[in-house]
Amino acid sequence: MLRKIRLTLAVLFFTAVTLLFLDFTGTLHAWLGWTAKIQFLPALLALNVGVVVFLVLLTLAFGRVYCSIICPLGVMQDIIAWVGKKQKKNRYGYSPAKSWLRYSVLAVFIIAMIAGIGSLVALLAPYSSYGRIAGNLFAPIYGWGNNLLAYFAERADSYAFYETEVWLKSLPTFFIALLSFIIIGVLAWRNGRTYCNTICPVGTVLGFLARFSWLKPVIDKDKCVNCKLCARNCKAACIDIANHRIDYSRCVACMDCIGKCHKGAISYKHPAKEAAQPKAVESKISAEQINDARRSFLTATALVATTAALKAQEKKVDGGLAIIESKKIPDRKTPIVPPGALSARDFARHCTACQLCVSVCPNGVLRPSTDLTKLMQPEMGYERGYCRPECTKCSEVCPAGAIRPITAAEKSATQIGHAVWVKENCVPLTDGVECGNCARHCPTGAILMIPSDAANPDSPKIPAINVERCVGCGACENLCPARTFSAIYVEGHEVHREL
Repeated sequence: MLRKIRLTLAVLFFTAVTLLFLDFTGTLHAWLGWTAKIQFLPALLALNVGVVVFLVLLTLAFGRVYCSIICPLGVMQDIIAWVGKKQKKNRYGYSPAKSWLRYSVLAVFIIAMIAGIGSLVALLAPYSSYGRIAGNLFAPIYGWGNNLLAYFAERADSYAFYETEVWLKSLPTFFIALLSFIIIGVLAWRNGRTYCNTICPVGTVLGFLARFSWLKPVIDKDKCVNCKLCARNCKAACIDIANHRIDYSRCVACMDCIGKCHKGAISYKHPAKEAAQPKAVESKISAEQINDARRSFLTATALVATTAALKAQEKKVDGGLAIIESKKIPDRKTPIVPPGALSARDFARHCTACQLCVSVCPNGVLRPSTDLTKLMQPEMGYERGYCRPECTKCSEVCPAGAIRPITAAEKSATQIGHAVWVKENCVPLTDGVECGNCARHCPTGAILMIPSDAANPDSPKIPAINVERCVGCGACENLCPARTFSAIYVEGHEVHREL
């Protein structure tokens, strides 16, 4: 019964978190957004004391149930391991803890957090790793499936589905997500929870607390017949059946051992005093156990060099007679971070690069950075759209406090950057035709068209920018007809300010 309860909760949490990254409509976050905010590292970075205390108490009471129920990366490994067991049953075995590796990775992780090396933190954080996998590998498949249904629905005169654009947001991030999925998947397929108990810093922290948990699986020596079924089905490789011991720092409370024991020798309870402090037992270790203990922690992995051919729908003008060229990203001196982030530095220190904000951005403005110092963390670009004044999706879903909740009114008064005019690209000067597109679409009225020659009122009009009124929304940059570089672009601000 305990195992069934655990499996039911794990499936519900995993489905909810996954849907957050797949839902391009942004409607599910109002109902399921809390499942992202109770993840350990985002809650810690957001200084959500209530959630952190809850997770600590949960671990002290029940062991590492966070890892087997709430963490989506942990549940994903269980799914892969379950599929692997279909080919070979009873395939695990006890192996000694690699404590030196676990605590070394944890030390590197803490140093990276203190030093503000966000890309390294993002690589090691379990929730962030799963977010990249879901957003870069699962979401395109989900989007293509939706578009297929939209295709058939349109021909049946139904509007139950509508087509959405599927595009590659960042090639480096895609490869990192693919590599992470392959490595973690192979480890889970062969050895179960190896990643959780050797690399994951959250697993190491919770594992330390789990040593003192009130309830935990306990082996009854009198009932045990040393059949090894529990050890051979333990994904955490933490059951030393020769000495009737369980390494509780690695046990994720999956209850598989309890379900496999036919003698009722393992029960989930508070250990008695004599069981909590067992005497040393001398025993011979069989050759089979030695082989199990020597299992390699890392296995050879092959990176399949594949890229997704994600082609956006061609946009046309003039009745379809001319194809608009795609815009290129301008060379910004300062990257643009979303409204709700207090500053670029504060954003980088809090962001875990889970890319949930990238997944929900309806305008294609957010995409993972390719800068090595902020690799995979979101930054803004206006080649596909602009940051609409009424949209606050990213601030609503950020679980780590990197983008704080902001209202539409507050967003309209927050300056994240300012527009810069590039004379050499401006259509009135290069083609000798009237334009004014930037001024017409500026939501704050920060752009005014003035004669290019002050002495000649009939000269071609060019934009004059009031940087004090500009909020950096990017409407001017996105809607500028100049190709391939816009004649006006937004330069980011290191520190945001209110107008």
